[in-house]
Amino acid sequence: MAIRLTDVANEAGVSLATASRVLNGSARKPAAEISDRVRAAAEKLGYFPNAQAQALARASTKLVGLVVRDIADPYFSTIARGVQRGLGDSGTQLLLASTDSEPEREIEAVRSFMSQRTDAIILSGSRGLSEDAALLRLIGSYQENGGQVIVIGQPLASTGGIQIDNETTSENLAEELIRSGHRRFVVLAGDENLLTSRDRAQGFLRKLKRTGLSAVGVVHGAFSREGAYMAMSDFLRGRKSEEDAQQLCVFCVSDVMALGAIRAIRESGLRVPEDIAVVGFDDIPTLEDVTPGISTARLPLEEIGRWAGEMVLSHGEARKTVVAGTPVLRESTKLHAGNR
Repeated sequence: MAIRLTDVANEAGVSLATASRVLNGSARKPAAEISDRVRAAAEKLGYFPNAQAQALARASTKLVGLVVRDIADPYFSTIARGVQRGLGDSGTQLLLASTDSEPEREIEAVRSFMSQRTDAIILSGSRGLSEDAALLRLIGSYQENGGQVIVIGQPLASTGGIQIDNETTSENLAEELIRSGHRRFVVLAGDENLLTSRDRAQGFLRKLKRTGLSAVGVVHGAFSREGAYMAMSDFLRGRKSEEDAQQLCVFCVSDVMALGAIRAIRESGLRVPEDIAVVGFDDIPTLEDVTPGISTARLPLEEIGRWAGEMVLSHGEARKTVVAGTPVLRESTKLHAGNR
């Protein structure tokens, strides 16, 4: 069986992109120790570089592709701004593709960036519960030809990037809310097929269970402002009147969803936080203009984008950075005297 570049990368313990840069003669050289390890693995396995791959690897277009789920979402626009700042004055141009949460469009975007011979592709946004085989094949082909792939959010095999520890962050957020006096929770869990939604909901629920509490309800819906509005409206319509005397705290797995939930609560004639407290996740810039101030888990979104941009410029071995958020309690979760 023919030896592939993937075999060399596995033997050397590096990414496909790094192995390609070493063996195909890219100007973007990894550290000497890594290069020596890759060459030793290639010699041991009897691997010979492909001439076409060498030609591609030596070329640099100074282009980087960024794929996001929805550029209108402040979460992604803030990350995009950070990526641009991370690239700085390097002369590298940032290309943008927005997928509207459709996996097929993500694959189309990657193909488009590959055809434009971008030096790197950054994937940002929640992934589904199962990895897409077609996407992984595309990424593998791109890396074999010297392309660099960085993922923001959940990791993909053979890629570096910034992994967000959603579960731990949600646990810490639940702990802060419990410490502040909240005891009755509803979880607006978003799309149960998205890893981000699942991890954030699971972390929050795990902390409740460990504290001897349980959620009054776990409501699924679209991972969007409108999805949260509809889910919250449905929940409120089914709520028993005798529950009204005790304040609920609604955990939304994103700030955008928290905005939708607040709209539904107000349209039902209830108040935030006097009747129902609301907490989000992300700390998007939009929250600066919302009254009352929304409690959330703060992620350094612009910094995350900047780190991704700097990873592109470093041309080094793919590395993973894990980031956890910080609970920030504001007016939207304030307990009132009658609810303590």
